[in-house]
Amino acid sequence: MREALRRSAPAGPGPAVVAVDGPSGAGKTDFADALVHALGGAPVVHMDDLYLGWDGLIPAVALLSAEVLAPLAAGHPARYRRFDWAAGRRGDELEVPAAPVVVVEGVGCGSRGPAAHVDVLVWLDADPAVRFARAMARDGETYRPHWRRWAGQEQALFAAEGTSARADVRLRSDDDDPAGGREPRWRLG
Repeated sequence: MREALRRSAPAGPGPAVVAVDGPSGAGKTDFADALVHALGGAPVVHMDDLYLGWDGLIPAVALLSAEVLAPLAAGHPARYRRFDWAAGRRGDELEVPAAPVVVVEGVGCGSRGPAAHVDVLVWLDADPAVRFARAMARDGETYRPHWRRWAGQEQALFAAEGTSARADVRLRSDDDDPAGGREPRWRLG
């Protein structure tokens, strides 16, 4: 990953941006956390904070570009309001400092709109049964009634955007035991 970052260092004043995209339950957050640790720290933007509810995938992609990536690319800190899932509206303001590297993780962050500001796109996937088990273990019954609806939005977005095919790095994380508490293992996919 360090080599991919070196090869695609940004030309402007902003940070190098690593986008970690893939379907729900693929292990994007765990991978982003491991990447940040390997890099010695970096700000992380979670798309879960930008989605405007269960039908808010597409608008979140535009928010990522306008409120987070464009200011960072200009060398400024970014500010956005986190979506409050319980209240059903945008809430607290978060700041993303201008840093050498910023990691963005979540469904849609590798779309074509944000791509102008993304230096390395990582696609992470896993078998659908593994992803479902992880999502249910992570979010419990709260997510179950929304799984199919969200998966349909993901599939439509990924098909329209060609995200996996455009990725600089493609990984799979099928080899963990979501109920056993082991961390995912990533392999080239």
